Amino acid sequence: MFLGTHTPKLDEKGRIILPAKFRDELASGLVLARGQERCIYVFSATGFAEQVEKIRQAPLTSKLARDYVRIFLSGASDERPDKQHRVTIPPALRDYAGLDRDLTVIGAGDRAEIWSTEAWNAYYAEKEEAFSNTEEEVIPGLF
Repeated sequence: MFLGTHTPKLDEKGRIILPAKFRDELASGLVLARGQERCIYVFSATGFAEQVEKIRQAPLTSKLARDYVRIFLSGASDERPDKQHRVTIPPALRDYAGLDRDLTVIGAGDRAEIWSTEAWNAYYAEKEEAFSNTEEEVIPGLF
């Protein structure tokens, strides 16, 4: 499970050092994909296979489903960390998420997310108060 907030740097070759807490789960391979809110989703190889299986359940006759699958899978990239636990983020994904040197990596349960620190701070500032003031069931069965 991916938890916490981490602030690694992107090096000049477009690589990120994986947070230590995530290394075991991602050591055998990972998949980077376009995430919503212009971040990058990071799945373990197994976690990505589970997502693809869920996607396969979408009806081929649904235009929204076809559009989602095309955008999500066309940008996906399978990667393997090197011996220093670095992973290269492909240029297209770096551009998509607006990544520069300062990054924020968050754990989001079944995946990690890579954000530009500036984008994460803006998102967090906008959403934190709404989170604190949640009065109704947002996720069924949670409260």
